[in-house]
Amino acid sequence: MPKIVNHSYWENKFLFKKYDLIVVGSGIVGLSTAISFKQKNKKASVLILERGILPSGASTKNAGFACFGSVSELLDDLTKMPEETVWKTVEMRWEGLELLRKRLGDKHLGYKALGGFELFDKEKSFGACSEKIDTLNKKIKKTLGLKNCYSIVAPKNLYFKNINGIIKNQYEGQIDTSLMMANLIALAHDMGIIILNTISINKIKSLKNSVELLSDLGVFKATKVVVATNGFAKQLLNLPDVQPARAQVLITKPIKNLKIKGTFHYKEGYYYFRNIDNRILFGGGRNLDIKGETTTEIELNNKIQKYLDKLLKEMILPETPFEIDHRWSGIMGVGSEKKPIIKLVQPNVLAAVRMGGMGVAIGSLVGEQAAKEIS
Repeated sequence: MPKIVNHSYWENKFLFKKYDLIVVGSGIVGLSTAISFKQKNKKASVLILERGILPSGASTKNAGFACFGSVSELLDDLTKMPEETVWKTVEMRWEGLELLRKRLGDKHLGYKALGGFELFDKEKSFGACSEKIDTLNKKIKKTLGLKNCYSIVAPKNLYFKNINGIIKNQYEGQIDTSLMMANLIALAHDMGIIILNTISINKIKSLKNSVELLSDLGVFKATKVVVATNGFAKQLLNLPDVQPARAQVLITKPIKNLKIKGTFHYKEGYYYFRNIDNRILFGGGRNLDIKGETTTEIELNNKIQKYLDKLLKEMILPETPFEIDHRWSGIMGVGSEKKPIIKLVQPNVLAAVRMGGMGVAIGSLVGEQAAKEIS
């Protein structure tokens, strides 16, 4: 049965007027789009619609990595995508991080530049990646202006078991995701942007001079619409090259004298972990069940969660007692390329989706570019 809609005159007057811009999705990209649009159009009316009490995809479920690419990830990308696309995407990630830091300030992000470390359990893989460090460093310097980005670190300097090599990215950082989202939301509110939660959009309809967004609670109207739902994009738009990619995550209870600092990647970025509040946050494993994790269902995958437990015990904390405190999953958006999709998909409706698992880095720039395009 349809929901009973019982809006007052005042509610209709406040909520269902025609907005200059409606953004669907209140994650990093959605908030950044609305903020960037409002900065350039100060008198514009802007509404963000979100189906969850918080963003439903990955913006409040990620690991808080401020990264732009490990060595093995970039080398793998170069075998699958045109070189120009790979380096343009890297550039967008770095510019996005710089924009995010400038917009909120490091204090309001909990940003720490502790470096990123890629772990290798096979000497052959480590050797193949090590041979490319000079080449990648030259390209990073040319693309981003950063010197000596990657370097080799002796495994004995860290605390992991069965690791035969480590490559450090000295420019990688980390954030507190909850701080970032709280301050992005506060900024949006301060600018007069309205955010409505628990609103599910069922259909988007372009008319001659406006766009209608059909929901169970009524029809929202706008001059322009940006869809920033990332892995959920296909539920509203005809975008064949965006697939949902679920990620499994867990976090331990606090561990005394936890010495691990920085962000850590393993197996071409399919696994990642860090220290947050003296806990280990550990996620990934999608490569164990690609088909099962190509879903928008917010559920745990027991097979992957058990393997995360195994790696945590045998590799990351081999001599440290720990207890798991909490488990969850999040939905990313991926496709044949990692470069985001920012394009008009129907009259006055723009898609800003497919962050490729690096929304923290690239999301602010995607939002800025989406706001410019829709203007």
